[in-house]
Amino acid sequence: MSTVRVRFAPSPTGYLHVGGLRTALYNYLFARRSGGTFILRVEDTDRSRFVEGAVENLIRTLEWAGLRFDEGPGKGGASGPYIQSERLEIYRAHAAALVASGNAYYAFDTAEELEAMRKRQEKLQVPVREYRRALEIPEEEVKRRLSAGVPAVVRLKIPAGETVAFEDIVRGRVEFSSDGIDDQVLLKSDGYPTYHLANVVDDHLMGITHVIRGEEWLPSTPKHVLLYRYFGWEIPLFAHLPLLLNPDRSKLSKRQGDVAVEEYRNRGFSPEALVNFVALLGWNPGDEREIFTLEELEKEFTLERVGKSGAVFNVEKLNWMNTEHFRRAPVASLLELMRPAVAAAGITGVEDSYLLDVIRLLKERVERPGDFVSTGMYFFRDPVAYDEQAKKKHWKPETADHLRRALARFRDLGSWLPADIESVVRAAAQSSGVGAGTLIHPLRLSLTGVALGPGLFDLMAVLGKETCLRRIESALTALG
Repeated sequence: MSTVRVRFAPSPTGYLHVGGLRTALYNYLFARRSGGTFILRVEDTDRSRFVEGAVENLIRTLEWAGLRFDEGPGKGGASGPYIQSERLEIYRAHAAALVASGNAYYAFDTAEELEAMRKRQEKLQVPVREYRRALEIPEEEVKRRLSAGVPAVVRLKIPAGETVAFEDIVRGRVEFSSDGIDDQVLLKSDGYPTYHLANVVDDHLMGITHVIRGEEWLPSTPKHVLLYRYFGWEIPLFAHLPLLLNPDRSKLSKRQGDVAVEEYRNRGFSPEALVNFVALLGWNPGDEREIFTLEELEKEFTLERVGKSGAVFNVEKLNWMNTEHFRRAPVASLLELMRPAVAAAGITGVEDSYLLDVIRLLKERVERPGDFVSTGMYFFRDPVAYDEQAKKKHWKPETADHLRRALARFRDLGSWLPADIESVVRAAAQSSGVGAGTLIHPLRLSLTGVALGPGLFDLMAVLGKETCLRRIESALTALG
């Protein structure tokens, strides 16, 4: 176990939960920090929850987040296949081996009998092990029933009166009484394994050294420890991550907000911001830093700094972090995010060089790609209306005359650079006997239809001379 091998093993149920993203991220970061291997394994043995296309969506979403696996579906590796439904014979052989060693047994309870047991267990609040009647069935009768095709499951045989203990990197020593553990079904009557058998068998055969997963799997771990013992395998190290919570400290759920990574991607959050935010849901760097790139997280992350307490998913904090990443991001990388937003708004024929200019002027004023369009629509279309408050404040009876004088100077201007535009505005204001602000505010209103925005002279340089002249003339007609 000297070489670290970890895995992210989701079920293909339709989308990637943000809790799943955190589990994947912590596994990825631990592998990168340790020089180990990060494996993607798809646990699709619960066919009732399988969603067509979910595996492909899962891989796309992980790649969007920057989490590239070393082994897995479509990439291969020495431990494949990496989709559990393609490994059924492996699980069946290991279930049979457990039965042969006396550590598991066949049970023939019907669905109605199991439901009655479940209800009695809920009422009594203690394990009900009526299914252990199967242990009293003679071996020859078991063989006869199996040969006759009587539906059967394989159950794990839990020892009585034992303490099952293991060390957890996050929680320290954890102990469970075996008397509180039921005889888990390992192989269902349809020949498919349950999570517990497939998980342990695959983790061993794939050489997993550290099992990093959510706290919800903690009660299942003693069953897994027993399976390792029964097979005679070395037990990996465990690290169970704290729960993700809503602001009211209930378990994070879709009832109180989005939980799918795809939703945050579609809403324009950057992968850098979401990964940074999720990394800090349970882990801290030991100081006051909050903004990290993925590369910085790879160097900093340790499991020893993962806490036990639940972590609150605060969307306001995510919004702030998204803004910080936006403002720190290179302009060229924002271009890749802006193009889809421009296309979604029905804007076509815009050169990348123009979009880069827009990004430079707006990046300090927006939080996500769509804001470049919603906030700066005036970069793409002439205003069709003018802010009422700005009109009352900045458009006076004499404003039209001031703008006409400036317009004449703009027409004669040969070089359309910010410094030249500024010189014209200040000269026009001086000739009209007013301060520069008396021209700047109505000019902005004429060009954009709104009162606020980036520096006027830079804005005019990006819009271009022809557009500026046209919009000023339109404003004089509409407002003058």
